[in-house]
Amino acid sequence: MTEATTVRPSNLPRTTPKIHFQVAMPQPSSHLFEVSLQVSEWSGSVLDLKLPVWTPGSYLVREYAKNLQDFSVQSANKNLPWRKLAKNHWQVGTNGVSELTVSYRVFANELSVRTNHLDSSHGYFNPAALCFYIPEFTEQPITITIVPPQADWRIATPLPAVSGMENTFEAADFDILVDSPVEIGKHEFYQFEALGKSHELVIWGKGNPEPERIIEDTKKIIQVEAEIFGGLPYERYLFLLHLSPSGGGGLEHKYACSLIYPRFNFRKQDKYESFMQLVAHEFFHLWNVKRLRPKGLEKFDYDRENYTSSLWFSEGTTSYYDLQIPMRAGIYDAKTFLQNLGKEITLLQTKPGRKVQPVSESSFDAWIKLYRRDANSDNCQISYYLKGQLISFLLDLLIRERQGNERSLDDVMRYMWENFGKAEIGFTPEQLQSAIEFVAGKDLSDFFASYIDGVEELPFDEYLAPFGLRLQADIDEDQPPYIGLKAKAQNGKQKIEFVEIGSPAQLAGVSADDELLAIDGIRVNADQLNDRLKDYQPGDTIELSIFHQDELQTLLVTLADPQPTNYKIVAAENPDRTQEENFQNWLGISLTNLTN
Repeated sequence: MTEATTVRPSNLPRTTPKIHFQVAMPQPSSHLFEVSLQVSEWSGSVLDLKLPVWTPGSYLVREYAKNLQDFSVQSANKNLPWRKLAKNHWQVGTNGVSELTVSYRVFANELSVRTNHLDSSHGYFNPAALCFYIPEFTEQPITITIVPPQADWRIATPLPAVSGMENTFEAADFDILVDSPVEIGKHEFYQFEALGKSHELVIWGKGNPEPERIIEDTKKIIQVEAEIFGGLPYERYLFLLHLSPSGGGGLEHKYACSLIYPRFNFRKQDKYESFMQLVAHEFFHLWNVKRLRPKGLEKFDYDRENYTSSLWFSEGTTSYYDLQIPMRAGIYDAKTFLQNLGKEITLLQTKPGRKVQPVSESSFDAWIKLYRRDANSDNCQISYYLKGQLISFLLDLLIRERQGNERSLDDVMRYMWENFGKAEIGFTPEQLQSAIEFVAGKDLSDFFASYIDGVEELPFDEYLAPFGLRLQADIDEDQPPYIGLKAKAQNGKQKIEFVEIGSPAQLAGVSADDELLAIDGIRVNADQLNDRLKDYQPGDTIELSIFHQDELQTLLVTLADPQPTNYKIVAAENPDRTQEENFQNWLGISLTNLTN
């Protein structure tokens, strides 16, 4: 067979260029990073530059280019011609030029783990939201120099420093650069060791965290997770924590994680436990998703959406472990673990969208649904975090029951790590199913068809029963009849935010964005709604007055029986010896302790 000859386009460079970024912030209060990209040893006739539209770990096209301004290119003090070919694509004319500097500024005033933030107190950036890539040279080493605005601002990043060059770091390729957040400022810095590896905790912002306590509990989490996978796949790891006015979240990286958490939520035990769940979640990702990835994420395309139907495993299974790991680490006990599971089941069972959208479809459609919520979202979709977490819970129980607690979901994680994660080979949905079936010793085609690719209700009691447990649905004694709408005061009006599909309100004609006015002719506001409904019985018909697109309407709504608002996992009545042993082997405590 004759080998085909590749014809190289004449505009491509004949040599490998050197790529260097400089990031300065001379006026932090302007929220503008000043960036220069220096390209040397260039030999092409044009230089194509692209800015990512998303960052791995956050499955939404965020259009980072919207924050870029003041683009210019120079070589030997002369301006070079350029044009914009697409929203995130610039092309520079470089015929005869071997060295050039691209200059631009990026507005950074969004404090999140996915974007950039710069003010008088610090600078933080994700390179995906700040740095161009050259499409033909994404696998080339890249250096980056940070220029702090003040001498006492220091730099934290998982990137290794370049010897002999001040504040300069190197990434092996663009993927590593994107995966390496940078924090600049007067943050608190703590270094500690765990399992013989170096770790750093960096905290920016004011609040009430206790660093020593966080470090000790983080060490326990590192120990437990490393035991699952057989060690730590790094020499150095950075925990970067931003303290914010409200809201929490995280973004995983290969050698770091960015965390954001409400500044005063560390003193109360339940809030602190939630923070440690966040730590456990993002740290678990250094295996599951950063190295162990679905085929659709094996090689990142920063130009567009990267599709996979397996985020229920990448994110949902990680969410299941973020409940388990703190329990195994002794941060909270087994009773708290089961209580937390009950809260997650409550969230699932009170979302009508669970009956509409399969979790595999939720994974695939993350780009257009999960992060782009509207008034109908709860009716038509379900989170792959939430349902994936509870599917993973059921799979764990299934494996433990079939294998006499000799195997568990841990063995699935180890199998996937050994066969796909270590070599960073993407797995297909079929390979994932086969791995779970291998560990379980059972054909799971019906399970996957019903609960992952289908919308059948998750059979909690069936899987809890072998462990002497059951799911209890609670209805409060003073709960009002069911109407199926949620309202909230907004700009002096009582706005109806959500109407559940099939509910009395929806069947009567109520829509989201209607304005709530009165029940049976008497004004009612959002805060009073439940108390007013308590004056009625299921089966009663009320006159509900609303404004629908500014038109006054009075609708007849027939109230229904109250719906469960809380689910919890409780001990079954009269468990037998096998159930007792299964429970003991699973959680390490007696079933009788659960009821005490």
